[in-house]
Amino acid sequence: MRRLRTLFSLIRFSHTLFALPWAIAGLFLGSHGWPERRVLLWVLVAMVGARTAAMMWNRLVDRDIDATNPRTAGRPSVTGEVSPVQMGLALAVAAGVFAFAAFMLNPLCGWLSLPTLLVLLGYSHTKRFTSLAHFALGIALGLSPVGAYLAARGAFDADALAAAALGAAVLFWTAGFDIFYACQDLDHDRREGLHSVPARLGVARALDVARLSHAVVPVALAAAGFTADLGPLYWSGVVIVAGLLVWEHRLVRADDLSRVNQAFFQVNVMIAFVMMLATATDVVIGAAS
Repeated sequence: MRRLRTLFSLIRFSHTLFALPWAIAGLFLGSHGWPERRVLLWVLVAMVGARTAAMMWNRLVDRDIDATNPRTAGRPSVTGEVSPVQMGLALAVAAGVFAFAAFMLNPLCGWLSLPTLLVLLGYSHTKRFTSLAHFALGIALGLSPVGAYLAARGAFDADALAAAALGAAVLFWTAGFDIFYACQDLDHDRREGLHSVPARLGVARALDVARLSHAVVPVALAAAGFTADLGPLYWSGVVIVAGLLVWEHRLVRADDLSRVNQAFFQVNVMIAFVMMLATATDVVIGAAS
């Protein structure tokens, strides 16, 4: 039981709160109202499987890098509390669960599960060769609303553009907050030859890139709202998210990174849940009227 708890600690289930709300938003969008319980169940299973597979692969391939970083040197994947074989087995099971759940949803989702896994696992390698790794993570998380939309619809249709716009919002939102987080590792990344925006540009200019990235988010959310003809509840959510993004950037300064974790986790979880609630309630009320 202790070994199982240690394995789960590697997955960081709390970070599922970044992607899952956007998947739920995409699911409501694709359902044009309340989703079928069967679809909701398999979307949740798929999200857990995908998240677990991605994290296990990340911990497995990054364990040597993590060992050189004081912030991550205590992870069970580094200390040996969880072996590479155990991580590999957990990865295989999680990937299988994800693919099975995808096929249970519909054939399109099933066949797309393999390229999706390649994107999710491939992110872990990007920091070895490009400073755009933050945007690769954004693409991985941005697939969640699109995938959930397709889970409900089973096909690409005109309204899929709205889900794609939601995915774009997630992409740039994720890239921005991941740049924040990477500022903590600037010295380590430079020393180890790893690529990130902070390592390449320094903290001050990296925060400028994060601001530009986050400036795209309300624009992408607006595109989703216009494309899907969403109503005032959705637009209220967009306004609140814009305000939360401004607050997030006030928390983090080049000369004071002490509140990075608050900005990274607390504010971003609020952003994700605001858009989930705003999208879901607007879609349900719109379907009932």
